[in-house]
Amino acid sequence: MLRKIIILFKLARKVAMSDILNITSKFKKPPLIIKILFKILSFSFSSKKRFNTDKDEGERLSDSLESMGTTFIKLGQFLATRPDIIGEELSKKLENLQDRLPPFSLLHAKEIIKNDLGENTYNSIINLSEPVAAASIAQVHKAQINDGGIIKDVAIKILRPDIKKIFNEEIDAMMLFAFLVESIVKKTKRLKLVEVVFLLKEITNLEMDLRFEAAAANEYAENTKNDVGFQVPQIYWNFTSENVMTLDWVDGVSIRETEELKKRNLNTEKIAENIIQSFLRHAVRDGFFHADMHQGNIFINNNGHIVPIDFGIMGRLDKMSKRFLAEILFGFIQRDYRKVAEVHLMAGLVPKNVPIDDLAQALRSIGEPIFGQAVKDISGGKLLKQLFDVTEKFNMQTQPQLLMLQKTMVVVEGVARKLNPNTNIWTTSKPVLENWLKETKNPMTTINETIQNTTEAIKRLPEFPEIMDKANQALTYLASGQIPQDSNSYTALNIKKTEMTALRNQSIISLLVLVILGLLVF
Repeated sequence: MLRKIIILFKLARKVAMSDILNITSKFKKPPLIIKILFKILSFSFSSKKRFNTDKDEGERLSDSLESMGTTFIKLGQFLATRPDIIGEELSKKLENLQDRLPPFSLLHAKEIIKNDLGENTYNSIINLSEPVAAASIAQVHKAQINDGGIIKDVAIKILRPDIKKIFNEEIDAMMLFAFLVESIVKKTKRLKLVEVVFLLKEITNLEMDLRFEAAAANEYAENTKNDVGFQVPQIYWNFTSENVMTLDWVDGVSIRETEELKKRNLNTEKIAENIIQSFLRHAVRDGFFHADMHQGNIFINNNGHIVPIDFGIMGRLDKMSKRFLAEILFGFIQRDYRKVAEVHLMAGLVPKNVPIDDLAQALRSIGEPIFGQAVKDISGGKLLKQLFDVTEKFNMQTQPQLLMLQKTMVVVEGVARKLNPNTNIWTTSKPVLENWLKETKNPMTTINETIQNTTEAIKRLPEFPEIMDKANQALTYLASGQIPQDSNSYTALNIKKTEMTALRNQSIISLLVLVILGLLVF
């Protein structure tokens, strides 16, 4: 108990001494008691740290979170996907939060590989390099392995030493803080802060088992193996464990190096089109998409193929959401607003008593202005954002999995437009959506069937059935944005709440005892 309180105090002082409260207050006013508490915690006899006011709020907020380490970086990234909790403006400010920390030593990396994979496997790894990239949870090294007599260049991702222990201690302390805030400020109960922190803990703990990320990459590769011009690196399972993941090294050019791509006579306009079409195909066909497709995570190899990397954040859509997404985007392309309204009603996304003509009129108010814009200004991601804002007025329930997709779509479109500023999102999207809808039954007549089956099972690997189950569980949690009541995690959450209630009561009793002793003595 004492250790948890000490860790919480250290974390709270870190936040209080940073610029975080000043920045976030501009977007969402904290309760007065929180402001007073952080004012007390920030007290120092030394001179106050000066913050760089030349940067905007987003950059300063990102810098502050990055400087405080893994737990705060992961919390910031998670909250960026939850504008329903922290608000749209603050969510946008967190979108550019970088996940980077100084690397740990090559010697330490070798020890981890040897302990995890065994002496024989370790000895078969050749030319292990110094770290080539370092993030908050893991870092990457280049190496070579002997795969069935063939020497292959590989990337080896290694988990940071003691990262699980550090993260879990700090996140438990954060959960205690969330619990205390909910207990003191009753209005915050609707935000379910404890559940949010617990969900982050569950997802990040699975992310810190690299077999989970390897499983995601493996499923992604299986889904896309017949996609022309798209290639997911192969996972080497004999060189992969909980703390180590080995996959093909990508020889290619980062998508951000537009001039280098042109020098190699690669058609950047075609690449831009392929990126958008690939993303949509994976979302509506497979219901499984890369949810972190920024420029640093996309390469073009020597064959001109798109090669994604970093599979720690993946999105999953159930059958209903896939059909919903395809129908609404295609409906907007066709300017058939009544059809889009019908999909909302039949999928149960808005109450059945909503007048269909009123909903169709509201949807028209989104669609028609878009078609009057220049091609370069049209965004599918922004369209979805406007759609969620309007349909919320008709009591549409929040769909976290679609929020994640919408945010990823904005990033993907931005990447495509850097390659080709005149990329026509609608012309590019139309054939993918049209083909998928033709290949499936009419969604309008089968929507009730799809509601019965709202989860997609992750492809199993016989070596790790338990890990695969947990991987699917994590994706389900991330997609739904909540913890199902019939899950083991929900039980664990309630146990944790009981512990925190007991801790709070013990703390109050201890404080009263100290006060009474103080009165008796003095």
